[in-house]
Amino acid sequence: MGITLHLLLHSDRDAIPDVPAVYFVMPTEENIDRMCQDLRNQLYESYYLNFISAISRSKLEDIANAAIGANAVTQVAKVFDQYLNFITLEDDMFVLCNQNKELVSYRAINRPDITDTEMETIMDTIVDSLFCFFVTLGAIPIIRCSRGTAAEMVAVKLDKKLRENLRDARNSLFTGDTLGAGQFSFQRPLLVLVDRNIDLATPLHHTWTYQALVHDVLDFHLNRVNLEESTGTESTPAGARPKKKNKKSYDLTASDKFWQKHKGSPFPEVAESVQQELESYRAQEDEVKRLKSIMGIEGEDEGAISMLSDNTAKLTSAVSSLPELLEKKRLIDLHTNVATAVLEHIKSRKLDVYFEYEEKIMSKSTLDKSLLDMISDPDAGTPEDKLRLFLIYYISSAQAPSEIDLEQYKKALMDAGCNLVLLTSLGIGCQYKFVMEGVKNLVLKQQNLPVTRILDNLMEMKSNPVNYLLYHYFNFKNLNAIVFVVGGGNYIEYQNLIDYIKGKQGKHVLYGCSELFNATQFIKQLSQLGQK
Repeated sequence: MGITLHLLLHSDRDAIPDVPAVYFVMPTEENIDRMCQDLRNQLYESYYLNFISAISRSKLEDIANAAIGANAVTQVAKVFDQYLNFITLEDDMFVLCNQNKELVSYRAINRPDITDTEMETIMDTIVDSLFCFFVTLGAIPIIRCSRGTAAEMVAVKLDKKLRENLRDARNSLFTGDTLGAGQFSFQRPLLVLVDRNIDLATPLHHTWTYQALVHDVLDFHLNRVNLEESTGTESTPAGARPKKKNKKSYDLTASDKFWQKHKGSPFPEVAESVQQELESYRAQEDEVKRLKSIMGIEGEDEGAISMLSDNTAKLTSAVSSLPELLEKKRLIDLHTNVATAVLEHIKSRKLDVYFEYEEKIMSKSTLDKSLLDMISDPDAGTPEDKLRLFLIYYISSAQAPSEIDLEQYKKALMDAGCNLVLLTSLGIGCQYKFVMEGVKNLVLKQQNLPVTRILDNLMEMKSNPVNYLLYHYFNFKNLNAIVFVVGGGNYIEYQNLIDYIKGKQGKHVLYGCSELFNATQFIKQLSQLGQK
């Protein structure tokens, strides 16, 4: 796009007086002050100001005053409210925050000592981002939410903000070209606002699909996974020791065909597919080598010349497909490394055993091993794995365990090295081959998680056990849907919704959340609440 340099607003920036500058910033007090300073210092030739969220009248006047004072009014070429205060991670998934996400975190919303003013601020922040989302989508939603929760507060405020904008006919953001720009164009989508507290078990659940596993056990943030890879051993006077670890980063995005195809697949299928891709690549590589050796044929007889001619065409074709082959090798290396790192966690922590056991707990099936045995097994799982398992059991049980049982569980957890403070908050490379021995080849049973069940109840007009606020009565069967979780979401729920909607022809679902956390991050927030 002709951008030659990109810098953070608050970094030390030199004047470049002969170039235009494009600003993309949140209209905060601090950011506006810095922009005014740039105008006064005459840093650039012209200024294109893009605000991530709508700028207030008073802040706009501050910029105008600075521009007048610096004699730079004509240099301010454009001022835009972009309504982009959210992050699209995938075509069907978005989150509200990256920086400062603790402002709208599960912990922030559920603090026992939160004041009404603080809660209003959090809700306004969430509503502002959701409003931006719907302006960008070009759609006015029909809102449903559960009563008596933070989700209801968001629903009421968002409804009010949308109505106020629609009333101002001259300045409405939902008219003309902006309305109905995408897949939600012909009808209003259903927005289901769900509170995280309706299901605390799923964010703690050990998972079995590729994307959710990567997020659970590796450092995966904003579609980038960071790995530490050991470089083998080195000899020292004291003997051999591990070499320094290399850090590698991989982007897992829509352009990665393997990721797109397999991110929702059970992990054993992924391991098998990487192996198949590797074998296919080796076969293509061997064919190129074979053709190159045949090209060295000597002799003038007609058969040899004909064969040479035929193989020249084949080699030309092989050479032209070389960029594709190299890209294939890059993706194989990437997913070999990522999947190997995931597999190490599965095998060392017996995550397949945890996943299967938790599935039985959550589906109320018969358990083949006692919970106490699972917690006490020194060879299965980290202290955090054991804590997650216990919490899922505790949350999913129809009735609370007896005092005697609870004390036994607590003792076993403490003996396993678990920190129980959070109970208070609840009231309780191409050379690789995947060796899956010792890892169960589990098949996922398609079960709808609570968030998916809520959507299903609404879309299929089933008798609804949850009491929902109904702004208008509509037949939701014909609508596309957006499910948004106030208090934080996860890839397990996202994948469950995607799998559910596959069976609904012509339907589309988007998943959003105030923040995206894995079980470790969620447990940390629960522990912080427990300390309160």
